[in-house]
Amino acid sequence: MKQKKELSQLAKTILSGAGHITTFTQSEFDDALALGKAEIMKVAIDTTKTAIKIERNECAKVVREWTGELDLESIAVAIENRLTSQRSQ
Repeated sequence: MKQKKELSQLAKTILSGAGHITTFTQSEFDDALALGKAEIMKVAIDTTKTAIKIERNECAKVVREWTGELDLESIAVAIENRLTSQRSQ
């Protein structure tokens, strides 16, 4: 495993263009990256939960439309075919 090395003050000064560009330590970068990843995961989880809720409601609508139908296979096919893009999956 590689050991993380911090930049010397001289290296920071040279790389930052005499103070015009902010530089970060590896640990600061790692912390910011971890925070960014966590925020992305939170959005992904929330979006997935919303999509599942919408799909559940839409499937319930299909079942309600077929309420008088006794053929459960027809109801299942109607749910499976609800979204064209999902037919091949």
